[in-house]
Amino acid sequence: MSETAEQRANVVGPQPGEPPPRSDPWALARKTGAVFVRQREATIFVVAAGLLVYFAVASSAFLSQANITNLLSGFAAPIIILAIGEVLLLICGEIDLSVGFVFLFAPFLMHYLIDFYGVPVIPAILIALLLGVVVGWVNGFLTVTVGVPSFITTLGTGFILYGLTLTTSNAYPANVPGAALGVGKFFGSQNGGYAWSAIIWAVVLVAIFHVVLTQTRWGLHTVAAGGNLLGARESGIRVGRIKYGNFMICALLGALVGRQTAFYDVTIDPSAGGYTPMFYAVTAAVIGGTAMLGGTGTIIGAFLGAIVLATLQDGLSILGVSAYPLNIIFGGAILVAMIANVRLARLRAAGRT
Repeated sequence: MSETAEQRANVVGPQPGEPPPRSDPWALARKTGAVFVRQREATIFVVAAGLLVYFAVASSAFLSQANITNLLSGFAAPIIILAIGEVLLLICGEIDLSVGFVFLFAPFLMHYLIDFYGVPVIPAILIALLLGVVVGWVNGFLTVTVGVPSFITTLGTGFILYGLTLTTSNAYPANVPGAALGVGKFFGSQNGGYAWSAIIWAVVLVAIFHVVLTQTRWGLHTVAAGGNLLGARESGIRVGRIKYGNFMICALLGALVGRQTAFYDVTIDPSAGGYTPMFYAVTAAVIGGTAMLGGTGTIIGAFLGAIVLATLQDGLSILGVSAYPLNIIFGGAILVAMIANVRLARLRAAGRT
């Protein structure tokens, strides 16, 4: 009995005399691309890669070892570390405007303790870090316990720290204590192999807090506190403790960055901190995919956002762009990155990526 067409169609595999089905050589590439585009960090990764390629082609000086070191350790590392703390706070629905002033005052405190009060180097460094923890606790107390919005709380503590810095230093820079330089080179230095210390710290902290945010209960509760505050409380999450902790982490990282910058520049500058590094950190977090209203965010995205900001700042300076239009270009680039992020998020929500 001869086979019918229907019976032949039910047989798996090619029939005798029929050519084998052609494999699609682009199937794997399309699948990989689809997976990549679904990642929240995809847009900012493309922007960062594009900027790096553009400036590398536009100027041969961009890829010099001295410039790459300055780009990563001098520009990017402080923004990356500050952005980690801001990501944690933004995800749980808060913000810290004082972190740039913790950044500013911590190295001055170290200088006063060592040079004026004779405190040994290691305890002085630890006390300067403890300053960040204390400021973070105060921010948490006023925000969580007293009920003052974090925008106002941290604005107030930031002004207090700024006033303390200017009053105690008379707005003059100070030299990093000589006794601290030996220890300080492990945190950041422009000399020798220690020039990479700051970016190594940044990468290690990114890896640690990425795991904390994505793989631990603390990270889960941070997201829950920002995504659905009432639901988080009803499910037994101690939201207050989460917010207190994230305020302290953010301020502690601010103190660490202030000290790193002082060691890297070998000077303690009263104009080094303030609102500028804080706004850069928040911008890096937001263009990296962290929502301003809480509930979602990514440490890796903030890392890439910081690379974008540092690359723009460094690359445009190398190309000789005047400081006056620099901010116009800078702001435009941030808006373009954000528009691309919003557009991609809408496509993901519609199921088109």
